Amino acid sequence: MGVEHKMVYVALGSNLGESVVTLRLAAAKISDWSVDKVVGSSLWETEPLDCQPDSPLFINAVIGLNPKQGITPESLLDQLLELELQLGRERSGLVNEPRKIDLDLITFGMERRNTESLILPHPRAFERQFVLSPLEEIAPDFILPGQEKSVSGLLKILPSEGVLRLDQLLLV
Repeated sequence: MGVEHKMVYVALGSNLGESVVTLRLAAAKISDWSVDKVVGSSLWETEPLDCQPDSPLFINAVIGLNPKQGITPESLLDQLLELELQLGRERSGLVNEPRKIDLDLITFGMERRNTESLILPHPRAFERQFVLSPLEEIAPDFILPGQEKSVSGLLKILPSEGVLRLDQLLLV
């Protein structure tokens, strides 16, 4: 009987500092938590959504991994929050403020959670162009838990303005 692997998707974003460098550092660290090779999207430049006026553009990406044995959704969330701190994330308490790094756990296999600290799948992933566009590159046929349409299908019903695929990859 083989070991069951759960594909996990993490969204990465940054709109302060050297965003591309920061996202690649985060992806390299996240790669260490996978039992095999991770998959990464291109980098996407996106308009800030629900942010303060004059917020800088975001650079976004998605990484997919098979977590090492013993990693749970809760422990992975803790690792992501710790990584944000290591990479210079500061939280002033303002909602959707510019940030050096933002790491969101989108899915953990088909697991579902609804606790104070973790909701899986991410509750707004299915309606966010900046999550779905890079996710479509690496998992176009994936169906987020609780959804009926694939990532590609969800993307088709969203407006596509404000999102630009860059000629750079997350993983180099």
